[in-house]
Amino acid sequence: QVQLVESGGGLVQPGGSLRLSCAASGSIFNIYWMGWYRQAPGKQRELVAIIISGGNTNYADSVKGRFTISRDNAKNTVYLYLQMDSLKPEDTAVYYCNARIVTTGAMDYWGKGTLITVSS
Repeated sequence: QVQLVESGGGLVQPGGSLRLSCAASGSIFNIYWMGWYRQAPGKQRELVAIIISGGNTNYADSVKGRFTISRDNAKNTVYLYLQMDSLKPEDTAVYYCNARIVTTGAMDYWGKGTLITVSS
């Protein structure tokens, strides 16, 4: 069984910073990629940033230069981070951690999401 648990959401003023964390634990044999998605009210879920197993990263145009995705492997747990700087009101959304993980087979796993509100 694999679990993804996000943390770090909250209320921040425009121009501020936040760091999201996602802890992936369980019977993980391999991870193909890990990423962050977000869903704003009334909109479809969209990819924010992704990091592939080799370390390559990709970002949505709307967050390039402001957000940084990174990953850290610890014993029995893999951590995914999203450093968000120069936040804008349009960054307000529920942010979800996603990963394609190999256990007995490859599957996509999702966290439950964490809300970020950018407002003065």
